[in-house]
Amino acid sequence: MTQYLEADWPAHSRVRTLVSTRAGGVSTGAWASFNLGLQCGDKEQSVLENRRRLRTRLPAEPAWLRQVHGRDVASWTDAQAGVEADAIITGQSKQVCVILTADCLPVLVADVDGRQVAAIHAGWRGLAAGIIEHTIKSMPVAPDRLMAWLGPAISSRHYQVGEEVRAAFLERSVNFSSAFVPDGDRWKADLYQLARQQLQLAGVKSVHGGNYCTFGEPDRFYSYRRDGQTGRMASLVWLSGE
Repeated sequence: MTQYLEADWPAHSRVRTLVSTRAGGVSTGAWASFNLGLQCGDKEQSVLENRRRLRTRLPAEPAWLRQVHGRDVASWTDAQAGVEADAIITGQSKQVCVILTADCLPVLVADVDGRQVAAIHAGWRGLAAGIIEHTIKSMPVAPDRLMAWLGPAISSRHYQVGEEVRAAFLERSVNFSSAFVPDGDRWKADLYQLARQQLQLAGVKSVHGGNYCTFGEPDRFYSYRRDGQTGRMASLVWLSGE
């Protein structure tokens, strides 16, 4: 049986969300079973069947991005051409924004009036490059009218990084040092904290979620850091026609 999560936030009734888990698909082996990523080694026919099953829960086909761990932001219309970007925005009803993750942080954004939504792929490279700030600035809404939800990602307990990762954030602000805890000659990094800090700096005051760990729940979530070869989960947001 396919299992989904929904964002737990006080969004407008027009704002709809869906987050897939690894359960309920046809993929086998390392990708078992609801893999939605076409670029991670799984059989194409399995991924397409999984996407067909996902589509039955949606008002339209999602706009699938070519994610590259950068900071480019696409409109939903641009994404139809398979644009390279790590965030997608729409203000039109039934245009489904989606990003894929397997440890990186999915961030869903909506304005309080239910007129704009966005989905952000926020791994450490994207966060260091400013993907959150770029997305917020790209939305035609004052930041204090936006809210964000942080979906399933690897927690700091399991996310060990090198000094180069910490340095990339400290180059931007020494305040990001609080998201790194020494762990031998390396560091434990908190993606959730980094995202909260960047959302706050961008002017978004209402931030929710951030309570999962993809690494720590192997029966529920894919985790690239845990398994290496693995599938991808989808985080989706759209506006209903109501």
